[in-house]
Amino acid sequence: MGGVRALTTLDAAYAGSRAINAHHGRTYYLATRLLPPARRPAVHALYGFARVADEIVDTPGVDPAGDLLALEHALKAAFDGGATGQPVLLALADTVRRWGIDQDLFGAFLNSMRMDLTVTDYANLDELAEYTHGSAGVIGLMLLPVLGTVSPRAEAAPYAAALGEAFQLTNFLRDVGEDLDRGRVYLPADHLAAFGVDRERLTWARTHGPDRPVRRAVAHFAALARATYRSAAPGIALLDPVSRPCVATATQLYRAILDEIANADHDVLTRRAIVPAGRKAAIALPGVAKCALARLTRAS
Repeated sequence: MGGVRALTTLDAAYAGSRAINAHHGRTYYLATRLLPPARRPAVHALYGFARVADEIVDTPGVDPAGDLLALEHALKAAFDGGATGQPVLLALADTVRRWGIDQDLFGAFLNSMRMDLTVTDYANLDELAEYTHGSAGVIGLMLLPVLGTVSPRAEAAPYAAALGEAFQLTNFLRDVGEDLDRGRVYLPADHLAAFGVDRERLTWARTHGPDRPVRRAVAHFAALARATYRSAAPGIALLDPVSRPCVATATQLYRAILDEIANADHDVLTRRAIVPAGRKAAIALPGVAKCALARLTRAS
Protein backbone atom coordinates (compact mmCIF):
# COMPACT_ATOMS: atom_id res chain seq x y z
CA MET A 1 0.00 0.00 0.00
CA GLY A 2 2.79 2.41 0.89
CA GLY A 3 4.35 1.98 -2.56
CA VAL A 4 1.04 2.66 -4.28
CA ARG A 5 0.46 5.76 -2.14
CA ALA A 6 3.98 7.10 -2.90
CA LEU A 7 3.48 6.55 -6.62
CA THR A 8 0.14 8.32 -6.53
CA THR A 9 1.67 11.26 -4.65
CA LEU A 10 4.51 11.54 -7.16
CA ASP A 11 2.11 11.37 -10.09
CA ALA A 12 0.06 14.13 -8.51
CA ALA A 13 3.21 16.22 -8.01
CA TYR A 14 4.08 15.89 -11.70
CA ALA A 15 0.50 16.68 -12.67
CA GLY A 16 0.65 19.83 -10.58
CA SER A 17 3.87 20.90 -12.30
CA ARG A 18 2.30 20.26 -15.69
CA ALA A 19 -0.68 22.42 -14.73
CA ILE A 20 1.64 25.26 -13.68
CA ASN A 21 3.45 25.03 -17.01
CA ALA A 22 0.23 24.93 -19.03
CA HIS A 23 -1.21 27.94 -17.21
CA HIS A 24 1.79 30.24 -16.89
CA GLY A 25 4.05 29.24 -19.80
CA ARG A 26 1.74 28.52 -22.71
CA THR A 27 4.33 29.01 -25.45
CA TYR A 28 6.83 26.84 -23.60
CA TYR A 29 4.16 24.25 -22.84
CA LEU A 30 3.13 24.02 -26.48
CA ALA A 31 6.70 23.18 -27.45
CA THR A 32 6.98 20.49 -24.76
CA ARG A 33 4.11 18.62 -26.43
CA LEU A 34 6.59 17.72 -29.16
CA LEU A 35 8.83 15.82 -26.76
CA PRO A 36 8.44 12.06 -26.28
CA PRO A 37 5.88 11.54 -23.48
CA ALA A 38 8.46 10.05 -21.12
CA ARG A 39 10.53 13.27 -21.19
CA ARG A 40 7.73 15.81 -20.76
CA PRO A 41 7.22 15.41 -16.97
CA ALA A 42 10.84 16.36 -16.29
CA VAL A 43 10.47 19.59 -18.26
CA HIS A 44 7.24 20.39 -16.44
CA ALA A 45 8.93 19.78 -13.08
CA LEU A 46 11.79 22.12 -13.92
CA TYR A 47 9.37 24.79 -15.14
CA GLY A 48 7.16 24.38 -12.07
CA PHE A 49 10.06 24.94 -9.69
CA ALA A 50 11.28 27.99 -11.61
CA ARG A 51 7.77 29.43 -11.52
CA VAL A 52 7.47 28.95 -7.76
CA ALA A 53 10.71 30.90 -7.27
CA ASP A 54 9.59 33.57 -9.75
CA GLU A 55 6.37 34.09 -7.85
CA ILE A 56 8.29 34.70 -4.63
CA VAL A 57 10.18 37.62 -6.18
CA ASP A 58 7.50 38.94 -8.56
CA THR A 59 4.60 38.89 -6.09
CA PRO A 60 6.52 39.09 -2.82
CA GLY A 61 5.04 38.54 0.59
CA VAL A 62 6.19 40.11 3.85
CA ASP A 63 9.64 38.46 3.74
CA PRO A 64 10.57 37.34 0.21
CA ALA A 65 14.23 36.83 1.15
CA GLY A 66 13.11 34.50 3.92
CA ASP A 67 10.74 32.75 1.55
CA LEU A 68 13.55 32.16 -0.94
CA LEU A 69 15.79 30.83 1.83
CA ALA A 70 13.02 28.50 2.99
CA LEU A 71 12.60 27.28 -0.60
CA GLU A 72 16.34 26.65 -0.83
CA HIS A 73 16.32 24.64 2.41
CA ALA A 74 13.28 22.66 1.28
CA LEU A 75 14.98 21.98 -2.04
CA LYS A 76 18.09 20.62 -0.30
CA ALA A 77 15.91 18.43 1.89
CA ALA A 78 14.11 17.10 -1.18
CA PHE A 79 17.42 16.36 -2.90
CA ASP A 80 18.56 14.49 0.23
CA GLY A 81 15.43 12.36 0.11
CA GLY A 82 13.65 14.10 2.96
CA ALA A 83 9.98 14.89 3.16
CA THR A 84 8.71 18.08 1.58
CA GLY A 85 5.34 19.69 1.81
CA GLN A 86 5.66 21.14 -1.69
CA PRO A 87 4.61 18.80 -4.51
CA VAL A 88 6.67 20.78 -7.03
CA LEU A 89 9.82 19.92 -5.08
CA LEU A 90 8.86 16.26 -4.94
CA ALA A 91 8.57 16.16 -8.72
CA LEU A 92 11.77 18.17 -9.13
CA ALA A 93 13.83 15.94 -6.83
CA ASP A 94 12.63 12.87 -8.72
CA THR A 95 13.53 14.53 -12.03
CA VAL A 96 17.01 15.46 -10.81
CA ARG A 97 17.69 11.90 -9.65
CA ARG A 98 16.14 10.26 -12.68
CA TRP A 99 18.02 12.36 -15.26
CA GLY A 100 21.27 13.06 -13.39
CA ILE A 101 20.90 16.85 -13.39
CA ASP A 102 23.68 18.80 -11.64
CA GLN A 103 22.26 20.04 -8.33
CA ASP A 104 24.70 22.98 -8.24
CA LEU A 105 22.78 24.59 -11.11
CA PHE A 106 19.88 25.26 -8.77
CA GLY A 107 22.11 27.30 -6.48
CA ALA A 108 23.03 29.56 -9.41
CA PHE A 109 19.36 29.92 -10.29
CA LEU A 110 18.38 30.91 -6.76
CA ASN A 111 21.23 33.41 -6.60
CA SER A 112 19.71 35.24 -9.57
CA MET A 113 16.31 35.15 -7.90
CA ARG A 114 17.89 36.82 -4.87
CA MET A 115 19.30 39.51 -7.14
CA ASP A 116 15.73 40.40 -8.10
CA LEU A 117 15.10 41.38 -4.49
CA THR A 118 17.87 43.97 -4.37
CA VAL A 119 19.01 44.86 -7.91
CA THR A 120 16.73 47.21 -9.83
CA ASP A 121 19.02 48.30 -12.70
CA TYR A 122 21.97 46.94 -14.67
CA ALA A 123 24.76 49.25 -15.77
CA ASN A 124 25.93 47.15 -18.71
CA LEU A 125 25.64 43.79 -20.45
CA ASP A 126 28.34 42.23 -18.29
CA GLU A 127 26.28 42.91 -15.17
CA LEU A 128 23.15 41.59 -16.85
CA ALA A 129 25.02 38.47 -18.00
CA GLU A 130 25.55 37.44 -14.38
CA TYR A 131 21.81 37.56 -13.85
CA THR A 132 20.79 35.88 -17.11
CA HIS A 133 23.24 33.03 -16.60
CA GLY A 134 21.59 32.10 -13.32
CA SER A 135 18.03 32.88 -14.33
CA ALA A 136 18.06 31.33 -17.80
CA GLY A 137 21.41 29.93 -18.93
CA VAL A 138 21.39 27.28 -16.21
CA ILE A 139 17.84 26.30 -17.22
CA GLY A 140 19.22 25.28 -20.60
CA LEU A 141 21.91 23.27 -18.82
CA MET A 142 19.32 21.60 -16.57
CA LEU A 143 17.34 20.54 -19.63
CA LEU A 144 20.26 19.02 -21.53
CA PRO A 145 20.21 15.62 -19.78
CA VAL A 146 16.46 15.39 -20.44
CA LEU A 147 16.73 16.39 -24.09
CA GLY A 148 19.73 14.16 -24.71
CA THR A 149 22.67 14.80 -27.02
CA VAL A 150 24.43 13.01 -29.86
CA SER A 151 27.80 14.44 -28.84
CA PRO A 152 29.46 14.89 -25.46
CA ARG A 153 27.14 17.01 -23.31
CA ALA A 154 29.93 19.54 -22.69
CA GLU A 155 29.97 20.33 -26.40
CA ALA A 156 26.26 21.18 -26.43
CA ALA A 157 26.27 23.04 -23.10
CA PRO A 158 27.31 26.53 -24.34
CA TYR A 159 24.58 26.46 -26.98
CA ALA A 160 21.96 25.31 -24.48
CA ALA A 161 22.91 28.13 -22.11
CA ALA A 162 22.85 30.66 -24.96
CA LEU A 163 19.37 29.57 -26.02
CA GLY A 164 18.08 29.94 -22.47
CA GLU A 165 19.54 33.44 -22.38
CA ALA A 166 17.96 34.29 -25.76
CA PHE A 167 14.57 33.28 -24.34
CA GLN A 168 15.26 35.49 -21.32
CA LEU A 169 16.22 38.49 -23.43
CA THR A 170 12.97 38.04 -25.34
CA ASN A 171 11.05 37.97 -22.07
CA PHE A 172 12.82 41.13 -20.91
CA LEU A 173 11.62 42.96 -24.03
CA ARG A 174 8.08 41.62 -23.88
CA ASP A 175 7.78 42.52 -20.19
CA VAL A 176 9.50 45.93 -20.07
CA GLY A 177 6.32 47.65 -18.87
CA GLU A 178 5.42 45.04 -16.26
CA ASP A 179 8.98 44.92 -14.92
CA LEU A 180 9.03 48.71 -14.71
CA ASP A 181 5.88 48.54 -12.59
CA ARG A 182 7.81 46.24 -10.22
CA GLY A 183 10.64 48.76 -10.04
CA ARG A 184 13.04 46.86 -12.30
CA VAL A 185 14.76 47.75 -15.57
CA TYR A 186 16.66 44.82 -17.06
CA LEU A 187 17.80 46.62 -20.21
CA PRO A 188 21.37 47.79 -19.51
CA ALA A 189 21.67 51.50 -18.78
CA ASP A 190 24.67 52.12 -21.05
CA HIS A 191 22.86 50.73 -24.09
CA LEU A 192 19.72 52.70 -23.26
CA ALA A 193 21.79 55.86 -22.83
CA ALA A 194 23.18 55.44 -26.35
CA PHE A 195 19.64 56.18 -27.55
CA GLY A 196 18.98 58.95 -25.04
CA VAL A 197 16.81 56.69 -22.86
CA ASP A 198 16.83 56.26 -19.09
CA ARG A 199 14.45 54.98 -16.42
CA GLU A 200 12.63 58.31 -16.28
CA ARG A 201 11.96 58.23 -20.01
CA LEU A 202 10.73 54.64 -19.83
CA THR A 203 8.41 55.59 -16.97
CA TRP A 204 7.00 58.46 -19.04
CA ALA A 205 6.53 56.10 -22.01
CA ARG A 206 4.68 53.62 -19.80
CA THR A 207 1.91 56.21 -19.47
CA HIS A 208 2.12 58.16 -22.69
CA GLY A 209 3.48 55.59 -25.12
CA PRO A 210 7.04 55.23 -26.45
CA ASP A 211 8.69 58.00 -28.40
CA ARG A 212 11.20 57.47 -31.16
CA PRO A 213 14.29 57.06 -28.91
CA VAL A 214 12.53 54.40 -26.83
CA ARG A 215 11.40 52.53 -29.94
CA ARG A 216 14.93 52.64 -31.34
CA ALA A 217 16.34 51.31 -28.07
CA VAL A 218 13.84 48.43 -28.05
CA ALA A 219 14.72 47.62 -31.68
CA HIS A 220 18.38 47.54 -30.68
CA PHE A 221 17.76 45.06 -27.87
CA ALA A 222 15.60 42.93 -30.19
CA ALA A 223 18.57 42.75 -32.55
CA LEU A 224 20.75 41.59 -29.66
CA ALA A 225 18.22 38.88 -28.84
CA ARG A 226 18.14 37.73 -32.47
CA ALA A 227 21.93 37.56 -32.50
CA THR A 228 21.82 35.38 -29.39
CA TYR A 229 19.37 33.01 -31.10
CA ARG A 230 21.76 32.76 -34.04
CA SER A 231 24.68 31.92 -31.76
CA ALA A 232 22.60 29.18 -30.08
CA ALA A 233 21.25 27.66 -33.30
CA PRO A 234 24.12 25.20 -34.00
CA GLY A 235 23.35 23.46 -30.72
CA ILE A 236 20.03 22.06 -31.96
CA ALA A 237 21.85 19.63 -34.27
CA LEU A 238 23.76 18.32 -31.23
CA LEU A 239 20.56 17.21 -29.49
CA ASP A 240 18.93 13.80 -29.61
CA PRO A 241 16.89 13.75 -32.86
CA VAL A 242 13.63 13.13 -30.97
CA SER A 243 14.19 16.35 -29.00
CA ARG A 244 15.17 18.61 -31.89
CA PRO A 245 11.61 19.39 -33.10
CA CYS A 246 10.68 20.58 -29.60
CA VAL A 247 13.64 22.91 -29.22
CA ALA A 248 13.45 24.17 -32.80
CA THR A 249 9.75 24.91 -32.39
CA ALA A 250 10.27 26.64 -29.03
CA THR A 251 12.94 28.79 -30.66
CA GLN A 252 10.62 29.78 -33.51
CA LEU A 253 7.77 30.53 -31.12
CA TYR A 254 9.92 32.80 -28.96
CA ARG A 255 11.46 34.52 -31.97
CA ALA A 256 7.91 35.17 -33.15
CA ILE A 257 7.47 37.33 -30.04
CA LEU A 258 10.22 39.56 -31.43
CA ASP A 259 8.31 39.72 -34.71
CA GLU A 260 5.19 40.86 -32.85
CA ILE A 261 7.23 43.51 -31.07
CA ALA A 262 8.44 44.77 -34.44
CA ASN A 263 4.89 44.67 -35.81
CA ALA A 264 3.84 46.95 -32.93
CA ASP A 265 6.56 49.42 -33.93
CA HIS A 266 8.52 48.33 -30.85
CA ASP A 267 5.92 49.46 -28.33
CA VAL A 268 6.53 47.28 -25.28
CA LEU A 269 5.46 49.90 -22.76
CA THR A 270 1.72 50.15 -23.37
CA ARG A 271 1.06 46.70 -24.81
CA ARG A 272 2.26 43.11 -24.42
CA ALA A 273 3.46 41.27 -27.51
CA ILE A 274 1.40 38.11 -28.00
CA VAL A 275 1.81 35.66 -30.86
CA PRO A 276 -1.63 35.00 -32.39
CA ALA A 277 -2.98 31.47 -31.98
CA GLY A 278 -3.06 30.95 -35.74
CA ARG A 279 0.62 31.74 -36.09
CA LYS A 280 1.50 29.54 -33.13
CA ALA A 281 -0.31 26.66 -34.83
CA ALA A 282 1.45 27.34 -38.13
CA ILE A 283 4.80 27.20 -36.35
CA ALA A 284 3.99 24.11 -34.29
CA LEU A 285 2.43 21.91 -36.99
CA PRO A 286 5.65 21.30 -38.96
CA GLY A 287 7.27 20.39 -35.65
CA VAL A 288 4.60 17.72 -35.11
CA ALA A 289 5.48 16.14 -38.44
CA LYS A 290 9.21 16.24 -37.72
CA CYS A 291 8.57 14.82 -34.27
CA ALA A 292 6.63 11.87 -35.70
CA LEU A 293 9.35 11.22 -38.26
CA ALA A 294 12.08 11.29 -35.63
CA ARG A 295 10.20 8.77 -33.48
CA LEU A 296 9.57 6.48 -36.44
CA THR A 297 13.26 6.63 -37.34
CA ARG A 298 14.19 5.81 -33.74
CA ALA A 299 11.78 2.86 -33.69
CA SER A 300 13.01 1.36 -36.98
